Amino acid sequence: MLTLKTSELSPLQLQNYLQYAIAPRPICFASTIDTEGNVNLSPFSFFNLFSTNPPMCIFSPARRVRDNTTKHTLENVLQVKECVINIVNYAMVQQTSLASTEYAKGVNEFEKAGFTMEESHLVKPPRVAEAPVQLECLIKEVIPLGNQHGAGNLVLAEIKLIHIKEDILDEEGKIDQAKIDLVARLGGDWYCRVTPENLFKVAKPLTTLGVGVSALPISVRNSRVLTGNDLGMLGNIEQLPTEAEIDAMRWNTAVKDILDATIGDETNRERELHELAHQLLAMGNVSDALKVVLL
Repeated sequence: MLTLKTSELSPLQLQNYLQYAIAPRPICFASTIDTEGNVNLSPFSFFNLFSTNPPMCIFSPARRVRDNTTKHTLENVLQVKECVINIVNYAMVQQTSLASTEYAKGVNEFEKAGFTMEESHLVKPPRVAEAPVQLECLIKEVIPLGNQHGAGNLVLAEIKLIHIKEDILDEEGKIDQAKIDLVARLGGDWYCRVTPENLFKVAKPLTTLGVGVSALPISVRNSRVLTGNDLGMLGNIEQLPTEAEIDAMRWNTAVKDILDATIGDETNRERELHELAHQLLAMGNVSDALKVVLL
């Protein structure tokens, strides 16, 4: 394993390693304004939601690694403590990238990137009309993390108004994760897209008290077939099945075929049972998979 001391790396090297490793990162497409009324629009991938009560986002317009200069967004939020965080989806990703161009101060990136300015209800900076979600925010604090090349500036933005396009909502009025079509930043020029075919759910342990991987037999924990994800699913079961429930699994057609075909061959029997459990887990049938591996 490659081990690196951050103190021995240049800011450019650090940026490369960290931005490739710590990803995907959501995109804060921030619109801001200065005291003279000049509007700025710029994307930042050092961004996330950090609190729901109060509703608080943090994004970081870092000092440029190249020459240690600061960005217009940072200068603006220090002057006018308001912003709009526009959420970026796939339909607007190329224009968003264009808006990251380092235009001179006073140049309106809405116009350069071809976005539509929409008046905000509460704050001075306009919203991006094309964005599926727009968050009107008040800047609570700006925390500089240093004055060297690449140093971040944490902008604490409290969300006051949320605007959501109705075509991304489900029947219950909630955001449909499959409809919003989000994109996120990776390292270098790389992005990723959240599409329905790569969405999946993981049951939250908070809703159950799982027995844990430690409760599984050593042969299961050390299986050469079952993956870490498989073990995590098995360990999230609230209680182990009874001996009667495990024994009843022997009459399952697939299980019976394996047991009959591997009489006297314990090694292959275990492997084939674990392969069957792996298939059951892939289909979301955790209960039967657990019974299979406990036979």
